[in-house]
Amino acid sequence: MRQPLAPPSLLRESALRTLQIEQAAIGGLQAKLDENFDRACELILACQGRVVVTGMGKSGHIAGKLAATLASTGTPAFFVHPGEASHGDLGMITRSDVVLALSNSGETAEVTALLPLLKRLGTPLVSMTGRPDSTLAKHADAHLNSGVEREACPLDLAPTSSTTAALALGDALAVALLEARGFTAEDFALSHPGGSLGKRLLLRVRDLMHDGARLPQVPLGSPLRDALLEITRQGLGFTCVVDSDGRLAGVYTDGDLRRTLDQFHNLRDVIVDDVMTRPGKRIAPDILAAEAVRIMEESRITALAVVDEQQRPIGALHMHDLLASGVI
Repeated sequence: MRQPLAPPSLLRESALRTLQIEQAAIGGLQAKLDENFDRACELILACQGRVVVTGMGKSGHIAGKLAATLASTGTPAFFVHPGEASHGDLGMITRSDVVLALSNSGETAEVTALLPLLKRLGTPLVSMTGRPDSTLAKHADAHLNSGVEREACPLDLAPTSSTTAALALGDALAVALLEARGFTAEDFALSHPGGSLGKRLLLRVRDLMHDGARLPQVPLGSPLRDALLEITRQGLGFTCVVDSDGRLAGVYTDGDLRRTLDQFHNLRDVIVDDVMTRPGKRIAPDILAAEAVRIMEESRITALAVVDEQQRPIGALHMHDLLASGVI
């Protein structure tokens, strides 16, 4: 028979109690930070290879997340399952690496089984456990104490507070290393090229612009009709207008057309010089695409001419290209 659900108030009370216990667990880490944390950072900063993160069970899940966080913030790292390490994967670990091993008890058999092999290799070991007197902690070159008073689980069995504390302590380690390395937002973007930050910091105007036959342009002195045909042919909402030396003299846009219709009743004899926008908004090809977005938004336009150092048009950039690329 299906048991009745607990009243919503009791469910919320349980959730609140869990959050309070885990909050206290994280707060308690501050008093546990000591010279071992400095030593752990020094070992990792001096590492010529990779940080190999390992852990079993729930600690293994935290270890995997920590390896990913380290790798994306300037510290090359990867996760190795301790059980697999004893059956061949230990070959992934070299003398140039640092091993970061997580185990709340510090006695996890699959993890402690690696100790003799790591000692033989001479690979530095940083441990993160909840027991400074454990086997893993005693044999480590630096020990990070992630101990908690109790689990949030009412049975004090399921890893809850302990994994939260390990996760937070791992983040603290990653951030300390990040700051010590002088890691920048652009460095972060290099390891996140598919993310929105990566696109904003890596994509340049030249990566998105239309060039060659797709570049809309007409010479000074052209009938307005030719400019309109060029706008229609290229479909970018504007055309560059160039002088006899090929330099950008101005642009003619869809918005200019509306103003032209208000000014002239007969467009047959109008030349583009009389109605174009001078000198026209422009941008260099190596400028970040995100900067192009700012210029367009501030100027309330949807396209930009891309020019070289001699101010000759070499491309055209439209807001749709920025949207499609994920920069916006």
